Amino acid sequence: MRLPQIQIRTTDAKIDLHIGKPQQHIEQPKATQHIEQPAAILDINTTRSVLKIDSSQARRDIGMIGPLESSANYAEKGKQEAIKGMARRAREGRQMMDSAGKDQGSSTIRNIAKQNHGPHRTPFNIKFVPSIGSVKIDYTPGTTDVNIQRREPIIDTKVNKPIHEYTPGKVTGTMVQRPDVDIDVII
Repeated sequence: MRLPQIQIRTTDAKIDLHIGKPQQHIEQPKATQHIEQPAAILDINTTRSVLKIDSSQARRDIGMIGPLESSANYAEKGKQEAIKGMARRAREGRQMMDSAGKDQGSSTIRNIAKQNHGPHRTPFNIKFVPSIGSVKIDYTPGTTDVNIQRREPIIDTKVNKPIHEYTPGKVTGTMVQRPDVDIDVII
């Protein structure tokens, strides 16, 4: 006796898929930034320094004097010399008068001539010209005041959002072959 047999055949499904890739674009724009630095306020105040140099005494020491002072000095010197000359002539006249009756007239005149025209000693000494301390210096220092007023920078920043473009992918499928199951019974 024969037993019936079952014969099963299957056909697999076949699907054709079309896949569209997704597209993504991301861009980050730079931040917008504006920076401004106001100039600092600088205030400088100074007082002038004063330097006074008085060299009039030094100039007098080396003989460089003004015309008015020079005229006054020469007039005074001339006056003194005139007084000395008058005193000398009076002295010589008195000597001649005292010796006039004593037969010493020629010797008296000779002695007076020797006194007037003989070698004269001039004082000799070392002199530093100009004298020490003859130049007077007076200095008043000046001052400088510096005031700085700092000013803060002005910073204006704007953050720009990123630009994001996204196109999603797409999947489409087509059934190329349908699944199938065949069952046969063989007797």
